[in-house]
Amino acid sequence: MTALTGPTHGTWEPQPAARWEDGFLSGNGRHGALVFGAPDAERVVVTHHTLVAPGGDGANRRPPRLAAELPALQDRLLAGDLTAAESFTDDRPCQWVRPFHPAFQILLHRPSGEEHDYRRSVDFATGIVRTECADWTSEVFVSRADDVIVQHVTAPGRTLGISLDHRLPGAPAGLAVGHGAVLTPEGALLSLRARYPEGDRAFTGVTLVAVTGGTTALAPPGAQIEGARSALLLTRVLRHTGELDVTAEGRALRDLPLDYDELLDRHAALHRTAYERVTLDLAADPAERALPGSELLKRPRDAALLERLFAAGRYHLLSASGLFPPRLVGLWHGEWHPAWCGAFTTNANLNLQTASAAAAALPEVTEAHAGLIQSQLPDWRENARVIFGARGVVAPTHTDGETGHAYHFRHEYPLHLWTAGADWLLKPLVDHDETRGERDPRTAAVLTEVALFYEDFLTRTDGDGHLVVVPSYSPENRPANASWGTINAAMDLSAARHALLTAADYHPDTPDADRWRALADRLPPHRINADGALAEWAWPGVADNYDHRHLSHLYGVWPLDEITPYDTPDLAAAAHRALELRGAENDSAHGHLHHALIAARLRDGEHVAHALDQVLGGDFFHASLMSAHYPNLHVYNADAAHTLPAVLIEMLVQSTPHRLVLLPALPPSLPAGRLTGVRTRFGAKVDLTWAPGRARAVVKPTRTVRIEVRTSSGDAEPIDLVAGEDHVLSQGAW
Repeated sequence: MTALTGPTHGTWEPQPAARWEDGFLSGNGRHGALVFGAPDAERVVVTHHTLVAPGGDGANRRPPRLAAELPALQDRLLAGDLTAAESFTDDRPCQWVRPFHPAFQILLHRPSGEEHDYRRSVDFATGIVRTECADWTSEVFVSRADDVIVQHVTAPGRTLGISLDHRLPGAPAGLAVGHGAVLTPEGALLSLRARYPEGDRAFTGVTLVAVTGGTTALAPPGAQIEGARSALLLTRVLRHTGELDVTAEGRALRDLPLDYDELLDRHAALHRTAYERVTLDLAADPAERALPGSELLKRPRDAALLERLFAAGRYHLLSASGLFPPRLVGLWHGEWHPAWCGAFTTNANLNLQTASAAAAALPEVTEAHAGLIQSQLPDWRENARVIFGARGVVAPTHTDGETGHAYHFRHEYPLHLWTAGADWLLKPLVDHDETRGERDPRTAAVLTEVALFYEDFLTRTDGDGHLVVVPSYSPENRPANASWGTINAAMDLSAARHALLTAADYHPDTPDADRWRALADRLPPHRINADGALAEWAWPGVADNYDHRHLSHLYGVWPLDEITPYDTPDLAAAAHRALELRGAENDSAHGHLHHALIAARLRDGEHVAHALDQVLGGDFFHASLMSAHYPNLHVYNADAAHTLPAVLIEMLVQSTPHRLVLLPALPPSLPAGRLTGVRTRFGAKVDLTWAPGRARAVVKPTRTVRIEVRTSSGDAEPIDLVAGEDHVLSQGAW
């Protein structure tokens, strides 16, 4: 088979970004940098995962104390009152989580002059955002090694003004801002402190300017450089209470190497290694690969666009993950009031964005995901105790990263009733453990707490002796003939069963394991409705509402392995029927790509291709290759950008601890390609190459195991893998 020419790992534009949404991005999972602006006024918007605005009534930021009322609610629901859950609140008004916001922008002012040969680009392998024009260049990256935003400007003989500016759209009028600027032996130290309108919280940005040649003078609130060969800017932002010692922060910056190449080498050793673990080559036309991203976006059916979006998606996902996993906006935003507070929505968006982490070899993302969970476990325990009167944990559907309390809910979104969240959020950690062949004791401990919750919560039974999940909620949908809070949502059944069985697997040969397996066995089966579809609610008489962006009821298909075409063909057929009947509601990107992930598990390449067409042809991507939530670039949002790599991997390679599925849902529009470095849940890397009429997979196991291989024909073949010995699968048309 002829070797394929590799795709370009970056993107570029021939024009400046007038809108911050089109600005190129860099990040290390803590700090973020968003670069845009005109040649004579370049802007770097500085962000940090910890920057959420304080405010609001602290009493309303606790879970509602409803445990004493739970038995009465269960009685009413089981007696047939399917509107009873509407009164299961403490009558508080809806309280949103605290909004994520940017810190400030670093402004670089140059005199207007020659502006020919303008080009801006981002290198995914290094994280460098580069701008060049006439005789000057600017390079920005965010160091994974040193946790600092690095900007290197070369402008021989030019005048360069540097300042920190908090005046971003939506910044509160009451923000108390103070600037500092002092000359240093290197050049200058600039600072900006902003205190929020209420409370004693603040954030402070510090920028060290190290100048080579020329002269540096203060030009309050910034500095002005004349005749220098280059300037190196090192920036950090810290959220704090009280006052911050800017002098000490300046010393910390001066302790770093003040050499751009050394800083880059330290960073690239970490970033490049992670980024290059997995690559996708779709045999695109080299001429198309050379196009600017904005031009490629006009060609939604070109393989070159999918190649670049795959690469950009992995780059942005890695760059947004560190202290936390990505927010709804990743790690970036140019205004103070992002949609849905720019927080973490856990009932769909977060897991969709991180769906590729295990297979696409990004343990950095999984570790960030685990860190968010670990930091919020005390709050999860309080949710379980005060809402449900139970031991264990219950996860919230919305969090700003500071608290895991379930307090964001209202009448039409009774998010506090959702009990499947802990299992849903732990599933990526379980996948990660399977991939590496080692169980994280932190994951094992939380699984125990999830099982304890179900022991206390699952106490009611139906007429057949099955346990009943009551109340039950299917995010963010409601039945056609009942209220939002009902009984036996399919997601809740799948999550409870999976959580109990997984907890038992993590604690084998113990009385707990036997008890948890027995509890799982008492849960009811899924229901197939009159349309032949897997019902979103397994309780008799609860009618489906098909036109909705969420596909929570198909949780058993993806990300679980509860329903598969191989092990449960009848349920898989019912799930497929449910997928066919599902509408797109408001055309949200996460809905389309969630649809694609489920279709890929059900071996339906046609539906995968249709969902991709909706996103690629719906004007969902900015020139930055960051995405929007809705068509026509409406609402900056990372769902599509970060989820797309998972869709492309799932249509090419799927795995369980004992199964490998090759080319399950390959669209006809991608006749040839190569996917390398994909990790499997049975502990192997897979390199897959395909072309018309033939395909080849090299399986590189790290442990000895027997697996079943399924190819595009659906045929099954058992193979024995031996740790350290490559196994080649080569066939004709699969």
